[in-house]
Amino acid sequence: MDTDKILELLFYTLPALITGAVAYSFFQKYTDNEEKKRQFLLRRSNQKQSLPLKLQAYERMALFLERINLTKILIRISPISSDKNDYANLLIAHIDQEFEHNLTQQIYMTDQCWALIITAKNSTMQMIRKAAISTEVTDADSLRQFILNDLLEKQTPGNAALAYIKDEVSSMI
Repeated sequence: MDTDKILELLFYTLPALITGAVAYSFFQKYTDNEEKKRQFLLRRSNQKQSLPLKLQAYERMALFLERINLTKILIRISPISSDKNDYANLLIAHIDQEFEHNLTQQIYMTDQCWALIITAKNSTMQMIRKAAISTEVTDADSLRQFILNDLLEKQTPGNAALAYIKDEVSSMI
């Protein structure tokens, strides 16, 4: 008789255990799904707030690249004296100042994009330094002419970085 009662108890508890396990499984899946849904909505909300900031950062860095474009900076900044080294240092100081002004924008950009911007800045400064030590350059005006003539043969360093920024922004939108 003891085995009959155990079997009877087993027949009553087994369906309850199976039903409980199925209910637990459904409840677990439901809570996981709700958590994923909440995370998605939170991420979407944050993206709505951060996308304008990211776009603004890319805009500022595009403006930075335009402002350090050698043809434009040479026109915008005229030499103070006739010394070529003073003028080269003035141009480099302006580039550094522009860069420092936009330094915080890197937190909104990809590492690869930021590296290209730094490379463009450094290459622009290197072009100015190379032109300043050239024997053909004697004064500030000839430095301007030498750099402008050099740019007729090749593109400015910022063009590649600007193209990359455009590609990255178009992929974000």
